[in-house]
Amino acid sequence: MGFARYLLFFLALSAFAANVKLFLKDGGYHLVREYKVEADRVRYYSIERSDWEEIPLTLVDLKRTETETTQRQAALAEEAKMITAEDKAERERANEVAKIPQGPGVHLVAGDKITTLKQAETEVHTNKGRSILKAVAPIPIVTGKATVEIKGEHSLNKVTSERPEFYISLAAEERFGIIRLAPSKGVRIVEKLTIMPVTKEIIEEQDQVEIFRQQIDDGLYKIWPIKPIPPGEYAVVEYTDGKVNIQVWDFTWSGP
Repeated sequence: MGFARYLLFFLALSAFAANVKLFLKDGGYHLVREYKVEADRVRYYSIERSDWEEIPLTLVDLKRTETETTQRQAALAEEAKMITAEDKAERERANEVAKIPQGPGVHLVAGDKITTLKQAETEVHTNKGRSILKAVAPIPIVTGKATVEIKGEHSLNKVTSERPEFYISLAAEERFGIIRLAPSKGVRIVEKLTIMPVTKEIIEEQDQVEIFRQQIDDGLYKIWPIKPIPPGEYAVVEYTDGKVNIQVWDFTWSGP
């Protein structure tokens, strides 16, 4: 991509060198490769006739010719700067993508180090007990309240920043984000569920953290909290509203 852009630029530069408009005072112009003023005449190389020609200086609008030439040179120089900046950004993006492990998952960023987080096993807790939640299998539909939980009140994955950064790579287009977990009697509650009678509609309640999302590549995003998060238990999650297929990568922030 960068090479193609540079090629287009140099082609444009070549076209500029070969296509200077030598303006005349009557409003017309000659298309020339170059020109020079010699006493009372202007000598130029004609693009149309591929030869050197001369014209009286009094017929040439030198001011307009020089102004447009300067403007075109400035425009090409600015375009060159933009192409250089875009090419640098593209190389940096490619280098960034290359450092991230392939395949769906979540990766914690800590300086130059990238750590892949293990996906937590989640359970659905209803008044009839607990059942392991599988992303490809529907939950048992029981009218009333339920919770999605992971075992243990504290995560083994510790972050060292109040605004931790993560890469999340998606297998398919899904919603994702960072949520706060609620420790409760040996578990952490990921989200609360309300299963409506008759319709069996499932309403999911999450304690979401406001985040920035930066798309790095197709299905690959970098995310981090907008504001510093208080000490506590958290998780990066991927989910579909109303489907209870939430996937969880938990972490804890103990504070400075």
